[in-house]
Amino acid sequence: MSKPLLVVIAGPTASGKTDLSIRLARLWDSVILSADSRQLYKEIPIGSAAPTAEQRALVPHFFVGDRSITAPCNASQFESEVLSLLNEIFKSRRIAFLVGGSGLYIEAVCKGFDALPDPDPEIRDQVHHIYKEEGLEGLQKRLFQLDPEYYLMVDLKNPARLMRAIEVCLITGQPFSSLRKGTVHQRPFKILKIALNLPREELFKRIALRTDAMMEAGLLEEALSLIHLRHLNTLRTVGYEELFAFADGKWSLSEAIGKIKINTRRYAKRQLTWFRKDSDYNWFLPNQLGDISRLIELEMNPNADLIQNTNQ
Repeated sequence: MSKPLLVVIAGPTASGKTDLSIRLARLWDSVILSADSRQLYKEIPIGSAAPTAEQRALVPHFFVGDRSITAPCNASQFESEVLSLLNEIFKSRRIAFLVGGSGLYIEAVCKGFDALPDPDPEIRDQVHHIYKEEGLEGLQKRLFQLDPEYYLMVDLKNPARLMRAIEVCLITGQPFSSLRKGTVHQRPFKILKIALNLPREELFKRIALRTDAMMEAGLLEEALSLIHLRHLNTLRTVGYEELFAFADGKWSLSEAIGKIKINTRRYAKRQLTWFRKDSDYNWFLPNQLGDISRLIELEMNPNADLIQNTNQ
């Protein structure tokens, strides 16, 4: 038999990945593995736009709300867990779906990570000092100077990732991005990459509507219940930082909601930048279910078109 197939469904936030992937997984009697670095955590289902209980009842989902934010998962750990799970899934299924907008997590599963240098205590102290004295903006400026390419890809609100990239740049004297482009790790399955996008105005409208829906669903209450954990990197993200600022009296609630919409649009742009740099992605609108299904069928059975044409 041919190798099993992992179908990646990626794209910016609010582009329709969840709904499309559920329809595809039901069509192929398959399962969905979330590749969202926030949907992993059970405490933040609203802010991470996690699939609802009703959606998960339609298709088996993995890596959704299966751990606590107090026990965070990194991309390397995610890679290991996903590969182990896929090994079991592919014993009984020919196809599985990896769905999400966290490019680093998707890349970990599809390509693996290059060997990066071990931390240097002295340089690590230097980088932490930058963060202490200059804050997040200081880290962003330094990374832009050292590695403008990775600056366009990374979550600029995640100080841990910024500090690690700066540290690697200083240790090696090379851009962090160049060290992440080594040999692709071979996988025992085929990979088909699909990315979703929409016209910019439509995408931004969906972001605004989804933000309003999140607020109605209780995002403010969810954020305030976690404010005592605001120091965790998991909560240093769009949706929570703005509402924490509201709680601090920095902004009114309407101002905080407006900031969430603006920052989510910026995040979507960074996601698009990441995915567009990978030429393996096949781009579609979220309503092109038929075209995407045919592409999957062709990947699973490359001779399907040849057989059909021969019989005509």
